[in-house]
Amino acid sequence: MQFIVKAYDGKDEGAYERRLEARDAHLAGAKAMYDNKTLLFAAAMLDEEDKMIGSTMIVEFPSKEAIEKEWFAEEPYIRNKVWEKIEIVPCKVPPFCIK
Repeated sequence: MQFIVKAYDGKDEGAYERRLEARDAHLAGAKAMYDNKTLLFAAAMLDEEDKMIGSTMIVEFPSKEAIEKEWFAEEPYIRNKVWEKIEIVPCKVPPFCIK
């Protein structure tokens, strides 16, 4: 099953610095997910000044519970309190968009 995951960064004083500190580990995890085909597409969300303020991903997992158990339990942006609010919405990606 496919899902859109929108994760919004915290807005506290140190949120952006925590994002930068955890970014390499986050990207390494995202690359592993892409390689095993659980991550279909990802992008950082930006504000008007091109500063990263969150993430949007399209993923493939059996369920929302699997996302939380298999991904979120190890996600550096969650473990380092970068993401403050996360939305998970089921979706359907057309076959021609999946490599």
